[in-house]
Formats: sequence, structure tokens, C-alpha cells
Amino acid sequence: MNEKNKNSIEVIKNFKEKHPDLYEFLLFNVMSNVATITNFVVLWISTGFIFNTFSDTPFYWFIFDYGVNEGGLGGFLSFLLAYICAQIVNFIVQRKLVFGANVKIAKVLPWYILTIVVAGLISIWLPPYIIAQITPYVGAFAATIANVVNIMIQVLINYPMMKFVIMRKE
Repeated sequence: MNEKNKNSIEVIKNFKEKHPDLYEFLLFNVMSNVATITNFVVLWISTGFIFNTFSDTPFYWFIFDYGVNEGGLGGFLSFLLAYICAQIVNFIVQRKLVFGANVKIAKVLPWYILTIVVAGLISIWLPPYIIAQITPYVGAFAATIANVVNIMIQVLINYPMMKFVIMRKE
């Protein structure tokens, strides 16, 4: 390892020691990118291939309002599948790499499921409204922007729950 890399590692170690909570939050966000990438890849594959035949079928149920212009049933299913896949990846990554938790999965799984269901309902309910508002300005890119908004909301919900309830050290 060269001298520059050693210095960089020392800077990171020093920052972690001086600011452990900020370091953890930053690491949470960096490692959330693994879930974010999963989310986008699954969303794009789902809307483009898996559920594209359902995009002409409007989907209205409960609080969900996915008209044809917002992706229809295909859009709903795509956002749902992307969210589920991302949350599975996120739990694994955050548990070990960020929080170093050794909590028993069976013990915390109900809390995690509750957290992702609440965040998930918001994440599946909100996109058609965002898409409807911004499509005139950004066209087909509206679904991607709606997904970015979802991810920011998920961080606001998931981080406090994971830090203080789900992944707390025993």
C-alpha cells in the first residue's frame, strides 16, 4: 500500500473516531446505494420487460392510483418489486456493514417489516402523483425522478428505525 492510501485510511479512521454518529449516517447512505442500484435496475427491467404488457391497464385500488399515464398496473408492480428487492438487499448490507449488528433476525424482522411496509406504502402511493405533476416537464424521466423522491423518503424513515430500534447493539 502506498503512502497516499495509508494517509487516506488514517483520515477516515480519525473522522470515524471523532464523529462516530456522523460516520455511521454517511456510511448508511453510501451503503444504501447498493439497495438504490438494486431498486433502479429492478425498476427498469420490470417496466421495460417483466410488467410492460400491463402498462396499458389502469390500476386503482385503496390509496393506489396508477392510471395508464402513470404506468398502470405494470408501473405499480414494477415499483413494488423494485422496493421489495431493494429492501432485502438493504437489510443484509446495513445489518453487517453499517451497524455491525448481531441481533437475531427473527427478533427484529417484525420491526423491519413494519418499517418497510410504512415506507413502502408511501413509496408505492406517491409515484403516480409525482409522475402526473412532472411529466409535462421531463417526459419519461418522471418515473426515475419519482423513484429518487421515494429513496429520500425511505432514508428519513429507515435510518432512525434501523439505528434506534432494529439494529441496536444488544
